[in-house]
Amino acid sequence: MIRRVIGKLIYALAILTNGGYVKYLRRKGVQVGDGCIFRNRDTIRVDITRPSLVTIGNNVDFNRNFQLLTHDYATGVFLRKYNDFVNSSGAVVIGNNIVFGTDVVVLKGVEIGDNCIIGAGSIVSKSIPANSVAIGRPAKVVCSVDDFYERRKRESINEAFEYANSIIQRFHREPYYEEFYEEFPLFVDSRNIDKYPKLPIARQLGDSYEAWLKTHKAVFSDFNEFLEAAKRHKTN
Repeated sequence: MIRRVIGKLIYALAILTNGGYVKYLRRKGVQVGDGCIFRNRDTIRVDITRPSLVTIGNNVDFNRNFQLLTHDYATGVFLRKYNDFVNSSGAVVIGNNIVFGTDVVVLKGVEIGDNCIIGAGSIVSKSIPANSVAIGRPAKVVCSVDDFYERRKRESINEAFEYANSIIQRFHREPYYEEFYEEFPLFVDSRNIDKYPKLPIARQLGDSYEAWLKTHKAVFSDFNEFLEAAKRHKTN
């Protein structure tokens, strides 16, 4: 009983910070790479009953209500029906540069390749190849990351227009540029970045900041041109 209470206390302290939780998993024997983010850690469950079966790569983003399971208890039915106990477990391997939406469950025996996006609410019961976007219950590949990237680049413009016009309609004022802390690539690049000191550009871009500065070209010359285009889009 005392050991259980101490264990719960150690866990409660560990989930207070992302780094603390990563250290906790590693101490338990789970292999966790660098740059991993566990959001809403009080809702996340990583199965540590068999920690040697769990391998997590670098730069993996785990969202609210994520669950990773290395075993199941189907044998509970076998016990009552056949009076027999049959073990059930399998390794889970998660590659590098992966984002999980909310409410994702990853079941035993699954491998997820590098550079994948797993949509919200998915149940991953089969392996997902690298460079894929997968969603569903069970999760299935719907497109490649390359295709999804190109689609998102196109759709992001209209979404930013919609956001700008929603501010005008809801608050009856002109939008402020600092409200576009995710939409900034549409009107910011190396030519005008100094005009927008309130945008968290370096933080948003992380390690890609320097490369982005060298290669990125904004669709619009500045925020004013973007805003005028948004207003025209609303009237069309």
